[in-house]
Amino acid sequence: MSGPTPEDASSSNPPVRRLADWDADRLAALADRYETPLYVIDRDRVRENCARLRDAFPDADVRYAVKAHTGQSVLRTVERAGLAAECASAGELERALAAGFSGDRLHYTAVNPPARDLDHVVDRWREHPEITITAGAVDTLDRLADRGFDGRVCIRVTPGVDAGHHEKVRTGAHAKFGVPYDRAANVVREATDRFDVVGIHAHAGSGIDADGLDRHRELVSRMGALAAALVDPAAGDREDADADPITLEYVDVGGGFGVPYRDDEPPLDLPAVADATREAFETALEDADVDRDAGLDLAVEPGRYVVADAGVLLTRVNTVKPAPETTVVGVDAGMTDLLRLAMYDAFHPIRNVSSASHSGENRGDVIDDRGDRDPIPVTVTGPICETADVFCEDRPLPAPERGDVLAIGIAGAYGYEMASQYNSRPRPAEVAVGVGGDTTTGTDESPDAADPGPTLVRDRETIADVTAVERRAGYEGFAALEDPVRPAGDVSSTEDAE
Repeated sequence: MSGPTPEDASSSNPPVRRLADWDADRLAALADRYETPLYVIDRDRVRENCARLRDAFPDADVRYAVKAHTGQSVLRTVERAGLAAECASAGELERALAAGFSGDRLHYTAVNPPARDLDHVVDRWREHPEITITAGAVDTLDRLADRGFDGRVCIRVTPGVDAGHHEKVRTGAHAKFGVPYDRAANVVREATDRFDVVGIHAHAGSGIDADGLDRHRELVSRMGALAAALVDPAAGDREDADADPITLEYVDVGGGFGVPYRDDEPPLDLPAVADATREAFETALEDADVDRDAGLDLAVEPGRYVVADAGVLLTRVNTVKPAPETTVVGVDAGMTDLLRLAMYDAFHPIRNVSSASHSGENRGDVIDDRGDRDPIPVTVTGPICETADVFCEDRPLPAPERGDVLAIGIAGAYGYEMASQYNSRPRPAEVAVGVGGDTTTGTDESPDAADPGPTLVRDRETIADVTAVERRAGYEGFAALEDPVRPAGDVSSTEDAE
């Protein structure tokens, strides 16, 4: 039997999973079973996205940016898919270790790392000496040396080129991120006296789309030129031609590959991005008369691309309020559950997924077959006392009713990760669906493996969880607080429990 054609592969692993592609009845059933607000993450889609990245960058080291989604269900799937892990904090490093990543696949890339983080990471390095630490300041290098660290180091550079979906996530030209480009070569050379310098690193920003591809290409070109000046300073006509060559393993050009949030936006042409990345890198080396076979590898750090379309946030309508200019639809999720809209003016698709079912006594009986209601312009808002707590304004949706379940799409990246307890609100639960290679044997499952059904992977917090840190501190006033779900003082299911 012949293997699948490229067309077959494309249809089985499309470049983006739209909100309309999720099974509405299954989402509504998950909301009924686990209550709302509820994050749903599809491990199979995570695995598919990892496979697409590896196919596009077969000769590069693909490193998942853990900050996009730190849950064990995702990390274990990513690890089994063969990606490395880029960790922005000691906590992310700890999560990656727990998910099974070995030291040689771990890269700690914190910005201005706190002392506690450095202490923890250096302790972990002593157990896993293959861990690589990326430093963006000479001060950070000094602090590492003060702790006895002399291992693998990568130098982060400010390339002077940025890109991304919002000014708050464009990093390539901001002085916060990395050493200045014109000083980077000297910093690298001086660092070799104290550390094993293995790479250089830069990142343009987050959410790069086709419009930002030229900026990404420029960043890659600049980093390729810097690498050439380091590995073969005598090649070409350079002021530092008499400097000693530096042996580097890789050039990390960051990630930030975007995904379309709007249905009318085309998906990112990942193969074209990969081709442009390789071409810019190889051209920079050729222009500098450096042999492409000098042992320099490319590395990329996608985060959003791995998990964004693998997640949705389910929320239930509790209030429908006609107003002169719109119909306000109040839901039980808010900016504490999904911050991106308030912080970045982001757009997320929204869909009514309620199926023909009874909703419960406290909401009244609601029947919705999703086909009998005319669309009306609605403003979907959360329960937070902020005007920023709005999921959409005047967007056409089938006329919502109290008890309906709405799905907010493309929510797998920077959704739960940016959730907070503002207004003393507990954070939501999360369930994982699909196989995704998350097995007890640690082997990657085939796409045909049986789906084990939904798994609760993050417990829903309670008010007692919100106040647990004060109780543990012994502060008066909370000793008698009763948890409506668990006995007071039992915080065993919270992630930060000690």
